[in-house]
Order: sequence, then structure tokens, then C-alpha cells
Amino acid sequence: MTQKEYSNAEITVIWKPGLCQHSTHCWKGLINVFNPQKKPWIDINGDTSQRIVAQVKKCPSGALSYFYNSQTDAQSQAPSGY
Repeated sequence: MTQKEYSNAEITVIWKPGLCQHSTHCWKGLINVFNPQKKPWIDINGDTSQRIVAQVKKCPSGALSYFYNSQTDAQSQAPSGY
């Protein structure tokens, strides 16, 4: 399955388009980060890491997940946010 990663200094957001159910929770809740009208559609610098993580946690399909960049390699293999 294809996935894309978007990183800032603190977090990495993972998007798995094949899982996306297009529920619109992401962009309706944080349009300055998740904007389907832009390419790339995720602007990881569009808001604070805390707000981005909170929005990713609302993804009902699991298409969006995240991990903190400071995690060990073992921890980052199992993204949070499902």
C-alpha cells in the first residue's frame, strides 16, 4: 500500500490514500493543514504539532496517523492515531 509522509521538527504525519474514506473530518477541522485544494494537500507547517495530532486522531478510517520524531525506531514502526 502506498503511503506518504509529511514531517516537521516534532512529528511525522502518515497518509495512506488507499484507506481514506473521504469523511472530510481532517480538512473541515484544520483546513490550514489539510487542504484538498492544494498540492501537496497536507501542509505540516500549517499549525502546531499539538493541533495536528489532535486532528489526526479524529480520522475514522486510519488513513492518517502520526508519530513523534523523537521516538525510537521500534516505536515509530507502529504509528499512533488510529
